[in-house]
Amino acid sequence: MTDAISPQNEAEMLSSEVEITDGSATTDPFKELESRCETAEQEAKQNYERLLRVSAEFDNYKKRSLKEMADYRKYANELLLTELLSVVDNLERAIQSTSNDNQSANGVIEGVEMTLKALHKIFEKFSVKFIDAVGKPFDPNFHQAMMQEASEDHPENTVIREFQKGYLLHDRLLRPAMVVVSKGSGASE
Repeated sequence: MTDAISPQNEAEMLSSEVEITDGSATTDPFKELESRCETAEQEAKQNYERLLRVSAEFDNYKKRSLKEMADYRKYANELLLTELLSVVDNLERAIQSTSNDNQSANGVIEGVEMTLKALHKIFEKFSVKFIDAVGKPFDPNFHQAMMQEASEDHPENTVIREFQKGYLLHDRLLRPAMVVVSKGSGASE
């Protein structure tokens, strides 16, 4: 007697996920390959997303580094220029303190003025600008108030006089202007 397998039983056996070979159970090789393929696709997608993130981070790093280098170059001379400001102050004081009556003093004044003009040209070349303070509203970002004075000619919190000029390097403050600020007309000391 031989056992006959009906076509229906044969189809069920083929569609089954488990095959029995030598008494052990194994999974269908097509299902295993399909599962491996899906896993590989997910890993590839994750790796691609990671690559995009790292690439974007690197681009941001490059941009940030370029900006930092540009700022460094832009403000590299800041210390030198700050030191030169005291020389300019002394030259301006020398011009103001010399009287115009003496002929020899005129030669000294002319020489000091020429030196001062040369320094101003250097400042202009390196984008150093002085802060125009007199007659402007007091701004603690650019002015350092040395004292207050009652004034009927100026509104309250207006710069009346300047003891020392303030300077900017591009848009960065090198030194604030030392100023006298108005208290207004009704204030008394």
